[in-house]
Amino acid sequence: MNRETVIAEALGLLDEVGLDAVSTRRLAKRLGVEQPSLYWYFRTKKDLIAAMAEAAMAPHATAPLPAPGDDWRDWFLENTRSFRRTLLMRRDGARLHAGSTPTGDLDRLRHKMDFLVASGVPERDAQMAMLAAGRFTVGSVLEEQADTGSADGAELPADMPVIDHESAFEAGLALILNGLVRCTAPGSRTPR
Repeated sequence: MNRETVIAEALGLLDEVGLDAVSTRRLAKRLGVEQPSLYWYFRTKKDLIAAMAEAAMAPHATAPLPAPGDDWRDWFLENTRSFRRTLLMRRDGARLHAGSTPTGDLDRLRHKMDFLVASGVPERDAQMAMLAAGRFTVGSVLEEQADTGSADGAELPADMPVIDHESAFEAGLALILNGLVRCTAPGSRTPR
């Protein structure tokens, strides 16, 4: 057993039972070890959850970084879509990620920010757009992963539209991008 095995098994447990049911007791049983042996790798459950969140983000964290010739608008859209896809890969992926700090991803974040600024996006606007897009994505995925339809047996009103989560996400993402594009227009002033 090693740290990577513990994290992989914890993520498997997450996918099976959901975030609320993940416990060090259940994880130890799954690994066939005594619960205190997990403390060799993680001092607290919070440390374990943070490691799980980082590992769950690996598909997005290893996506190609933008190159100087890339169109920043296309890159911004694809980067945000990649984040959404990654969150959706895991049961309760958005809840697992919410509140985590991207400590292992700081160089990638700097590269992304530098790319936006070099593409003509004002630095403060680039920061706020990345933050807004990230929080919008987490919130969208939280709602999507919590959507059980009418699983409680209640009938939805006939005039209530069915939510297409992907279309709603794309519409919100377009609004964020369009606002950012306006900030880059010549003569535009960003409200502070």
